[in-house]
Amino acid sequence: MVKLNDGQTMPAIGFGAMIYSAAAAKRAVATALTSGYRLIDTAETYGNEAAVGSAINESSVPRDQIFLTTKLWPNSRTNYKSTTRQFKQSLRRLGQDYVDLYLIHEPYGDINEEWRALEDLQAAGLVKSIGVSNFNAQQLEQVMTTAKVTPAVDQIESHPWYNENELVSYCREHGIVPEAWSALAEGRNNIFHQPILTAIAQRHGKSVAQVILRWDVQRGLVPLAKSENPARIAENQDIFDFSLTADEIEQINQLDTGVSLYPGY
Repeated sequence: MVKLNDGQTMPAIGFGAMIYSAAAAKRAVATALTSGYRLIDTAETYGNEAAVGSAINESSVPRDQIFLTTKLWPNSRTNYKSTTRQFKQSLRRLGQDYVDLYLIHEPYGDINEEWRALEDLQAAGLVKSIGVSNFNAQQLEQVMTTAKVTPAVDQIESHPWYNENELVSYCREHGIVPEAWSALAEGRNNIFHQPILTAIAQRHGKSVAQVILRWDVQRGLVPLAKSENPARIAENQDIFDFSLTADEIEQINQLDTGVSLYPGY
């Protein structure tokens, strides 16, 4: 478990539910929970909050053992009032009394007023922890100009092709937990056959995906793994029985291109 700056804890690895078919999302989340995942990450814009909530409600895993994240989808006009309204709509779709983590999905709209709304939702007990997603250091500092509560999490793109180590270091220095979306780069650029990653995986008797997720954990990130394949869902969380050496971590760091795979962010 990873301790957040508000005293809450979150699992060290999570399941990303960016699966746009509601039926597939429900199946995948149900499989993830059965496989041992306890952090489930969804978002308003994924269009599957109802399916994710249904999988959670039908699971044999007690709700208080599940760390559920969803996200506000802002636009240029998003403010305090619309943030509160959108959160309550997400909560209804999820069929929950609260969420464990609520994030501003992107730095759009009036981010200081959005953050004030999140603080009030947390104070009301509707959200346990609050944070942001896709915010750089400057945007985090803008939030903090008026914030009463420091963001607990910044969910960012981070994978071997784009490791964001400087932003990761900034977050850690300021008590913010960095969380990695697209931790496996969606398999792009033939990542699962990259020679350095393959050699490291062979040495440890692990898959390349497991090596990447372990690299995240050892850098202090909480990675989100996404799959619809039951075997891979189970395999991806099996990363706590080995450790990478400092040299192996540096070899993976050197794969960084400095170029996002998702330039829109």
